Amino acid sequence: MTSPDAQVTLAQALAWSVEALRDVSDTSRLDAEILLAHALGWSRVRVLSSLRETIPDETLQTFRALVQRRAAREPVAYLIGRKEFYGLEFIVDRRVLVPRPETETLVTAALEWARQRFAPHDTLLIADIGTGSGCIAVALAVHLPNALVYAIDLSADALAVARQNIELHSVASRVTLLCGDLLAPLPEPVDLLVSNPPYTVIDDIDAGVRLHEPHLALDGGNDGLAVYRRLLAASPQALRPDGALLLEIGAMQAEAVTDLVRQAFPTAAVRVLPDLAGRNRVVAVTVPPTP
Repeated sequence: MTSPDAQVTLAQALAWSVEALRDVSDTSRLDAEILLAHALGWSRVRVLSSLRETIPDETLQTFRALVQRRAAREPVAYLIGRKEFYGLEFIVDRRVLVPRPETETLVTAALEWARQRFAPHDTLLIADIGTGSGCIAVALAVHLPNALVYAIDLSADALAVARQNIELHSVASRVTLLCGDLLAPLPEPVDLLVSNPPYTVIDDIDAGVRLHEPHLALDGGNDGLAVYRRLLAASPQALRPDGALLLEIGAMQAEAVTDLVRQAFPTAAVRVLPDLAGRNRVVAVTVPPTP
């Protein structure tokens, strides 16, 4: 960057870090700005308006260490300990999957379904299967004040992170954490099941994701469909009449997951919803009322 004794400006630090990250990140400039802001304890706006200022040596060493970790493909969210999702900030670390923007499609679909079918004063029961950081469960609880949410995960470590996020957003009274496999811990049928299950084939995913994010939240088996098969087999007994099931899917999985849905719910209405990039992202299943 410069000689060890020279004072380093923010502009110089950013230039070095962008170059260091160029081959591992498509957003190297953004990554560098976020990491520098984190190291300084500043906002990005303040960093960008202070590029001529110099960095204290201790802060510079912290920043360099962060950049080196990012160069090893560690997600920025893990480096700074947080990630924004659906307009809310979430605590994240290596115990949970980093929330993705495309998962917001699932939350939007859930909110639309709930608001169309339930009055604001009605109690709505929701189960979030494979809750991870709790981002889906918390977002739904925040935006549906009368919803009660069961947030289920097989990983006790993930649930520890989810608990932090539930408390951060003051929804602990309406979100119940349950540890167990898929629907097994669910104490009663619900109106709405939502899930972003593991659906990737581990060997096919990005190296950074494979190296740093929890495989339990990623591994969908040899064809990416293993968890869908088990979840859908148990789902009919977990839904109330006139309920709904919303599943996030990989962009190329719509046909395969839809076929599995029709086996489990022969009379249900099934739709495939795109994300903001136009890729297939959510399979929405509406269960008909009991005759």
